[in-house]
Amino acid sequence: MQQLEIIAFVTSLVSLQIAVVLYIWGFISATLGKRPSDNNASRFAMPVLLLSWLALTITLIAHAIQAGHIPATDMFEFSMSFGWGILTVILVFRWWHKNDMISAAGALVTLAMLVYAFTLPVQHQPLPPALSQTWLLNLHVSCAIIAYGLFALGFVCGVLYLTRRRFAAPIVPAPQILDRLGYRSALAGFCFMTIVIVVGSAWAEIAWGSYWSWDPKETAALVTWLIYGGYLIMRLALKWRDSPSAWFLVIGFLAVLVTFFGNYFFGGLHSYAAT
Repeated sequence: MQQLEIIAFVTSLVSLQIAVVLYIWGFISATLGKRPSDNNASRFAMPVLLLSWLALTITLIAHAIQAGHIPATDMFEFSMSFGWGILTVILVFRWWHKNDMISAAGALVTLAMLVYAFTLPVQHQPLPPALSQTWLLNLHVSCAIIAYGLFALGFVCGVLYLTRRRFAAPIVPAPQILDRLGYRSALAGFCFMTIVIVVGSAWAEIAWGSYWSWDPKETAALVTWLIYGGYLIMRLALKWRDSPSAWFLVIGFLAVLVTFFGNYFFGGLHSYAAT
């Protein structure tokens, strides 16, 4: 099983790199004026991206079987899960919107996460006592994975929007499409992040005897939630659109990364976990 996990993870990582290269090749061809019908690079990138997702799914399942729990109790496990969440959201939205640029940007973010996971030690340890409430762990982590994936999609849309405003390119979606997609992903991510915080509070009361301890990771998650809540208020009440909205999506994802990597800097009660 461990050998299967290693092979699947390497397959996912290599496939993701190939997909990114194919996307870049396809975009260069499009920029040089090559006809879309002759552009096989982008056409092949999508199946390779699906292969990467499938291999990463197998990796997570194999790791979970060996560890005996959902892979999200240390930085290696949640880095893989984070990457899987981003890739899943990107593929779903690619199915809806049929745009290669969003898929390519999302694949690049996922690649960065998996490369980071590759540098971390692999462990298969039983759950610590504080994580003994398995159903709460599964719900808390699953919602976090989905929320982070949606926020990553919003980040991609924000970056592409700001890029297109300065450097117009036909391969980048229209600004209004990026603005609308970024808003929808942030709204959905905010809903899942709300569940993460509520379930996490219930879990904290069972594990630590308090619903809220102002643990650094709890606080970082709350700040992230407030940033995206502020973004939604600005959109709905003040009708913010265009560049200010895109910058909010970029800043919000930076807060997500602070929440994710907070273990390294803040310590606290979440020092054993990644969510």
